[in-house]
Amino acid sequence: MDPSNYGTYLVTQQSISEGRSTIDVVRAAIDGGVDVVQLREKETEARFRYDLGLELRELTAEAGVDLIVNDRVDIAQAIDADGVHVGQSDLPVAVARDLLGPDAVVGCSTSTVEEALEAEAAGADYLGIGAVYGTSSKDVAAEEDGVGPERIAEIVDAVSIPVVGIGGITADNAGPVVESGAVGVAVISEITAADDPQAAAAALAETVETAKGMANGSTPDE
Repeated sequence: MDPSNYGTYLVTQQSISEGRSTIDVVRAAIDGGVDVVQLREKETEARFRYDLGLELRELTAEAGVDLIVNDRVDIAQAIDADGVHVGQSDLPVAVARDLLGPDAVVGCSTSTVEEALEAEAAGADYLGIGAVYGTSSKDVAAEEDGVGPERIAEIVDAVSIPVVGIGGITADNAGPVVESGAVGVAVISEITAADDPQAAAAALAETVETAKGMANGSTPDE
């Protein structure tokens, strides 16, 4: 899938899934309309992520949904994922590209225009910008936390690759992120910790599509 179609993006984290398995959450999220799934599970061992990744690869492939692996290029290779997502402290974008080849999707987390331009120049296919509204899922430097839709707009104006917003995003506040130029939004808890992950994914997908329509000048009823 072209990253420009990454409208609703689920990042996995079983530790906040209310006792459900990641497989069950992802299956429900796919039924709700997510376009891409990122295998994260930062707090788990590599073997767990590998075994889980094999199951997710089968599930996502059947659904026509991209599977991206956070950070671990080796696991992405081992499970034949669609690509990898790296942060500022992970392997450089160019190295990930060299290892995975030209057909893989390589995403990169950035929070400033400078980082975004560097990632694009290094060969990133899309950018994850955040934390947009602040995040509790990981330690984030103060200057990178709560950058707001305004930063999304600045980065969208500076680069020519798709941008996805992440960090504190819900169905209630996703609209301004997309209206600022992001192709979509990435979430963890909004779907994973929801009472009904399928309904949560569907609500988020609807918000994203409505916001895209507004950004293109149409009304919600059109």
